[in-house]
Amino acid sequence: MFSADYLLRRISVSGEISNCKYHSSGHIYFTLKDERSALSCVMFAGDRKGLGFSMKDGDRVVVTGSVDTYIRDGRYQLYAKKIMLQGAGVLYERFLALKAELEKKGLFDPARKKPIPGYVRQLGIVTAPTGAAVQDIRNISLRRNPYIQLFLYPAQVQGEGAAHSIATGIQVLDQLGLDCIIVGRGGGSIEDLWAFNEEEVAWAIYNCRTPVISAVGHETDTTIADFAADLRAPTPSAGAELAVADVAGVLRRLEQYRQRLTADMKEKIRGGREHTSQISARLRLVSPAHQIREKRQRLADLEDSLQSGERRILEDRKERLRRTAEQLRAQPERIIREKKQTLRIYQEKMRGRPERLLERSRHRLQILAERMEGLSPVRKLSQGYSYTSDKNGKNISSVARVKPGDMLHVTVRDGVIHGTVTEIEKKKVI
Repeated sequence: MFSADYLLRRISVSGEISNCKYHSSGHIYFTLKDERSALSCVMFAGDRKGLGFSMKDGDRVVVTGSVDTYIRDGRYQLYAKKIMLQGAGVLYERFLALKAELEKKGLFDPARKKPIPGYVRQLGIVTAPTGAAVQDIRNISLRRNPYIQLFLYPAQVQGEGAAHSIATGIQVLDQLGLDCIIVGRGGGSIEDLWAFNEEEVAWAIYNCRTPVISAVGHETDTTIADFAADLRAPTPSAGAELAVADVAGVLRRLEQYRQRLTADMKEKIRGGREHTSQISARLRLVSPAHQIREKRQRLADLEDSLQSGERRILEDRKERLRRTAEQLRAQPERIIREKKQTLRIYQEKMRGRPERLLERSRHRLQILAERMEGLSPVRKLSQGYSYTSDKNGKNISSVARVKPGDMLHVTVRDGVIHGTVTEIEKKKVI
């Protein structure tokens, strides 16, 4: 019945959320109630693109969807397609339309966003002069860097004229040549934060030459200023932490760098001294004075060696000459006889040796010729043997290599016999 009713297929119901549960499947189950009634609702995971905020119990919302019967429990249920905070629907639509328009114009292009300096010394702040936001930024900034200079532009951040005040503050601080500017305020409803959704503020951030950090509301709040800024911080406190470097940490790192550089310099100096010592030692070795001393010492050593060697050689030769002279004086006739006898023996050996060598070579040649004659295939053929081959000229040494009908060639002493195999008889011959 409900599915056939056109009006119930797209209906909007307002009320307060209770029993809100986000299921692991992505579905959202909740109850929409007022003072007199309650209606079970569900938004399936595939429809959550129509949800622009995180729902919680107590939120007053307008739910658009279709009504049907949940068969298992037999009760009515609203199947949500779109959910908006009550009273914020028109503003949210304006937010989405302006966001799409400015995005087409390139105000959110990541390529044009400027990096935040690593060490900010002068920080501009555009926010209300009273309230928690400016105090949080001031306290955190001075705690992280006691030497930082803070420049506050006391802007109106809510109500009529707030957007113009914020844009003017950005332009004024941009003229001071600061390192970074934080634009933000504390949390609130969409109406409270609307000044940061105005086009004038977005263009002021886009045209600002100084890097801008947007720190508006809480982490769940998103404004046009967040998209236009160079960096978005979830809260004003987080914006101060992102902008201001922790000086204590910087000093610790500097001390580490100093210790590392000192150790490196000491190591370099030690290595340089060792290298200098090595070079000095090498220079001493190659210096002219050292070379002259070395050469003189070497020359003296050589002279000593030469004189000692000459004396030894002279003494050896004298000793050999003395022994030879004694031998010659003692037995000249015996030595002459021995040499003559040796000469006769050599003459006898040489006299008959050529004839014996020639006879021995002839005998060996005759033996080798007879052996070759015995191994000659022609000699075998002349003795009645034959050589059998197939049509390809390959030797046939077994009956296994032929079959009936094969051509055979039988070579004998005076020719070749051509034949055909008609029968094969296996017989062990050898």
